[in-house]
Order: sequence, then structure tokens, then C-alpha cells
Amino acid sequence: MSAYLIYDVEIHDRDRYAEYMEKVRPIVEKYGGTYLARGGAHEVLEGDWHPTRLVLFEFPDMDAARRLFASDEYAPLKALRQSCATAHMAIVEGL
Repeated sequence: MSAYLIYDVEIHDRDRYAEYMEKVRPIVEKYGGTYLARGGAHEVLEGDWHPTRLVLFEFPDMDAARRLFASDEYAPLKALRQSCATAHMAIVEGL
């Protein structure tokens, strides 16, 4: 069953984050992930949520998304991302 990773990121250093974006895409694809939305226009319709930059991924299943984020190859990119951005993420199982 497909899973969707919802990622809200506030970028603090655009140059370093650009490096992260360039390097992370092949790893996302290796784990079966595809980008469905990447920082486009968004609008909050209800609630007290103030997302900065939303990214939406589709993965084959929740385990694929978990494997990506737990992988040794993602670890240095996670450290890079955390050094230049603040993020909130969740995965949700599709129908």
C-alpha cells in the first residue's frame, strides 16, 4: 500500500539546502520515492498551521520511507539538512 511523506521545512541557509536537495533526490528515488509536490504555492484552509515550504512524496509503502530515513547513505544528508533547516515530517498510509 502506498505511503505519503509530508514534509514542512523552514530553510535557514539556502545555499546549503540547495546542496541537500541536489544530493537527496537520487536516494529518495533509490527507495522508490517520487516527488508529488516540491515547494509550490499552498494555502491553509483551517486551523492554526503555518507551513513554510511543503514537500509531498509518495513511497511504495511506509517501510520504504522508514528505510530511507534510517539508511547509512541518508545519515550525512540528514545532518546537512538539520544544519540549515528546521523540518516537520509525517508519513501516512494511503488507501
